[in-house]
Amino acid sequence: MSLPTTEEIIEDLAFFDDWEDRYKYIIDLAKVLPPFDESLRTDDRLVRGCQSSVWIDFTQEQEALSFKVDSDAIIVKGLLALVMVAFDKKSPAQILDFDMDGFFAELDLESHLSPTRGNGLKAIVSKIQSIAKHSNA
Repeated sequence: MSLPTTEEIIEDLAFFDDWEDRYKYIIDLAKVLPPFDESLRTDDRLVRGCQSSVWIDFTQEQEALSFKVDSDAIIVKGLLALVMVAFDKKSPAQILDFDMDGFFAELDLESHLSPTRGNGLKAIVSKIQSIAKHSNA
């Protein structure tokens, strides 16, 4: 099973009447993320500003950036999956052009996250956008 598209996620989450079911869906997305090698859990891959531990690793293949992500919290892994739908295997320009705030607003996500989790999510997005800005594509 692979990650759905941003459009599919918007449709899927709109189907659920309450946020408990939406959280379950987001947690299920975490199970689709590729495994993250323990050796990649290093300080230089750790995202600052997150309540939970979050690691991001990336490689660049031609024009596209590919990411591997992990967290010690399952809900955060689900949130990482949402971010990966928007950013994984995209060019730096596509990453920088993507309206992540609009995507999160369409999901009504930030109003259902604690302030610390919302700040952590912003730190994750900022880290990936920074990687895109500094890539040599």
